[in-house]
Amino acid sequence: MPSSKIFSEPMQITPILFQILLALAPQERHGYGVMKDVLERSDNTTRIGAGTMYSSIKKLLEVGWIEESDERPDPDLDDQRRRYYRLTGTGRQAAEREAGRLEQLVQHARSVQLLPGLEGIS
Repeated sequence: MPSSKIFSEPMQITPILFQILLALAPQERHGYGVMKDVLERSDNTTRIGAGTMYSSIKKLLEVGWIEESDERPDPDLDDQRRRYYRLTGTGRQAAEREAGRLEQLVQHARSVQLLPGLEGIS
């Protein structure tokens, strides 16, 4: 259950928080599943340690961007101690805003020739 804590300013989305939101965007996952997804998606260049993972999950729960799921994918094959998380509507909106912000930065990097343009990409 999200905290009733009200933040006067939008929470800054750090790269790790964004990675967690990305991992939860397509489906519910438990913490270790999120860590594995981030590692695989980054070609083994971004590793989230357990302490960072669970303090980040706590922060995302507090602001209401994720919530703990009551459902388990397959209770017979799953460890009951695992907690599964999913994005809330507010969390999805925050992730979409951050993705848009990053997209604008990439467009600017292309405009100043720090990245190649889209020519020749199919």
